[in-house]
Amino acid sequence: MEAGTAAMRAGGERGDGAAGRAAASARLAMGLALLAALLLPGLAAAAEAPLAIHYLERRVERPTPLNNEDPVPDDEGGAGAELGLRDANATGRFLGLSFALTRTLVEPGEDLALAFARLGAPRFVALNAPAEDVLALADLPEAKGTLFLNVGAPDTRLRDRDCRARLLHVLPSRAMLTDALAQALVFKRWTRILLVSGPRPADLLFAESLKASARKFGARIVAETRFDVRGADIRDSALREFALVTRGPEHDVVAVADEAGEFGTNLVYNTAAPRPVVGTQGLSPAAWGRPVEAWAAAQLQGRFRKLAGRAMRPVDYAGWLAVHAVGTAAAQLKSLDPAAIQALMLSPRFEVGGFKGRPLSFRPWNGQLRQPVFLLWPGAVVATAPVEGFLHKRTELDTLGLDEPESACRAFGRAGG
Repeated sequence: MEAGTAAMRAGGERGDGAAGRAAASARLAMGLALLAALLLPGLAAAAEAPLAIHYLERRVERPTPLNNEDPVPDDEGGAGAELGLRDANATGRFLGLSFALTRTLVEPGEDLALAFARLGAPRFVALNAPAEDVLALADLPEAKGTLFLNVGAPDTRLRDRDCRARLLHVLPSRAMLTDALAQALVFKRWTRILLVSGPRPADLLFAESLKASARKFGARIVAETRFDVRGADIRDSALREFALVTRGPEHDVVAVADEAGEFGTNLVYNTAAPRPVVGTQGLSPAAWGRPVEAWAAAQLQGRFRKLAGRAMRPVDYAGWLAVHAVGTAAAQLKSLDPAAIQALMLSPRFEVGGFKGRPLSFRPWNGQLRQPVFLLWPGAVVATAPVEGFLHKRTELDTLGLDEPESACRAFGRAGG
């Protein structure tokens, strides 16, 4: 009897154990199902193909630098775009978003349109190319779905009558640069300008822009001279050459328009009268430079130097900001939908951070990115424009470059002004 009872008790215990294991298995299955329900959307997003961003550059021939100065780096612009990609992926990782960057370099004389066609209907292109190439690509029928971000052409006409509806400008225009310089000069009451221009088309464009900025803010060009460095070795003759070139009416500063850097550096300390040199050399306006470190910019500077092994230049900054803007728009939307990202970037409500102390935004009338401009001496930030006292009804940033009534751009759908 006792043996039978023990057997029954043992059998019951075995039955209870099987039932317990079945219940535990059921609970485990339910837990796994719940965990899968929570994780699968994120995993699906992570598995989504990266958003493709392209960096397309037209290489240009540049004169040999004087005074053993460093040449323009081969990776200028592209290195900034690469850092922008890393930053976009670092942020996107928390949202299940990822990005990929393709860099394409086109040598002088090669077909830029063919290189663009080989990208396969790209949706986002950071474009580092001269103005004529920018317009040629923007006008291609196959580029109708592409949003171009100009990081290399400062030509004001691209923000004026030659603007395009799907062309945004990350690099400041010449008008923005010379407006920043003129504001600083007027603030210091250095309003009498002697202008020395080089012979190249870009030099003349900078000179014309500076003249317009002087008129805009109340300075004046008291004299203008031209200097052509070709045929002379100014490293030996600068003291005599520039004393002749810079003689003229009483002036407060000597402004130089030498975008290629062929002679402007040698003008410093070689003027006929002891006057500051400003413009493309000397005290220079720029979107970025080595001395910039406020508003956590030192962090960006350090990350770029670690990546590229050199200081970040203005075109590098524009390349970084172009890719960073695409990543920011995607993060705000929590989506990699190209059409939605383009629509947000083209809308007035889009803002992006740029380590400049305030949100940056694209002007809805011509696609130019509003941003402060630095007045730099090689070792320091002398001032930041907009300069104190220059006001605007919308934002002081719109005192730099073409304001809405000044721009002839109609591609963005404005009714007028």
